[in-house]
Amino acid sequence: MSEDPRRTIPRTDTLLAAPPFVAAAERLGRGVVRAAITSAQQQAREGSIAPADVADVALGRLPHRASSLTPVINATGVVVHTNIGRAPLSSSAIEAVVDAAGYVDVEMDLGTGARSRRGAGALAALLEAVPDAAGALAVNNGAAALVLATTALAAGRDVVVSRGEMVEIGDGFRLPDLIASTGARLREVGTTNRTHLRDYTDAIGPETGCVLKVHPSNFRVDGFVSSVGLEELRGLARPDGSAVPVVADIGSGLLAPDPLLPDEPDATTWLRAGATIVTASGDKLLGGPQAGLVLGDAEVVERLRRHPLQRALRVDKLTLAALEATLRGPLPPVTTALHATADELLPRVEALAGSVGREVVAVDGRVGGGGAPGVPLPGWAVEVPVDAVPLLRRPNGDLPVVLARVDRGQGLIDLRCVPADRDEDVEVALRAALGHNAIASPDGGGSGERPPSS
Repeated sequence: MSEDPRRTIPRTDTLLAAPPFVAAAERLGRGVVRAAITSAQQQAREGSIAPADVADVALGRLPHRASSLTPVINATGVVVHTNIGRAPLSSSAIEAVVDAAGYVDVEMDLGTGARSRRGAGALAALLEAVPDAAGALAVNNGAAALVLATTALAAGRDVVVSRGEMVEIGDGFRLPDLIASTGARLREVGTTNRTHLRDYTDAIGPETGCVLKVHPSNFRVDGFVSSVGLEELRGLARPDGSAVPVVADIGSGLLAPDPLLPDEPDATTWLRAGATIVTASGDKLLGGPQAGLVLGDAEVVERLRRHPLQRALRVDKLTLAALEATLRGPLPPVTTALHATADELLPRVEALAGSVGREVVAVDGRVGGGGAPGVPLPGWAVEVPVDAVPLLRRPNGDLPVVLARVDRGQGLIDLRCVPADRDEDVEVALRAALGHNAIASPDGGGSGERPPSS
């Protein structure tokens, strides 16, 4: 009788000791590698693969990366895209994160060996970026910054806010629910479209903890509207004459005015206008890591820093490193993408379109992330079949994952947020999605009609 072929299935310990699996275990972990081997061995026992193929099948089953997160190329034209991680980090911020991945002096003075202020470098960089702020603090996201501020200033007391600023942020989280979770009482004033100074003054009393001013960053209200500026709110006082702190949430994290976004508030301007403290996100228009920024009056910021909740909301060393490098390093990718002009983008888009035989069409990109709603970012895109968009998102093999968008029945490849050195990767992925080297465009050419220049 012939020998049972299952007896020739490689042993687990033999495979684990083989160089390819040793290297994989060092990168992915021994448990992941063992599971892949066990699965391939089971296939061999069932007869679906030959025993001689166990090693190759097991190696092929190993994940390409150490986590389940998949890098993608953002060809949607949306600069701050929440679903894919908002702001991509700059090269200097990435380098800083790698440096901080090991042991670092995050809370140590290397000169004396004593404990030091956590993340002092990042906080100093924030104060350098916003000289009008006397104090700075970083927590783990924008909502956390707002929660910490209202908890420290108004837990068990009133937070006065205009009804026109009762916003809902991402994933269904609503400002009233967020404030209520802090133990503060929300005191709504005015109406959805009109709020006056007298509405605030009538609501201020001994139990007022703070006034909250929120920028409605993800929507606009036009028409018969009225709101109260920070210049007027800065003078509000309780009946005993004590000043009422004004907490101003700008949302998207712009630190100084940007002519491209004239209606987007920034920390510098709002502090000068009268905000006691400003809260913002770090991973939107600032272009850094996820973080919540608190900038403003030194005494109030210190009060927030010493509050017990701050410990639960503090950022880790990787975030502090990335934040400091973003503030002090070169322009982050978000800023570069926002300010890329149509003329700068056109040669790249034409080259890509010509290589695959598709049309160039005029498009408007978007800021995204709840920032500058309605502000167009004029540019160009390569028109592709709608059916190609999901193929680009779910490629076969080792091809890059490219996120395109569908607009008015057209698939669009927008290079605004794509680094120039990744254009070739986009081309490779697009060729595969189109199914052959090139597909002729409807008019037989490689580019479409351009709108007249302004």
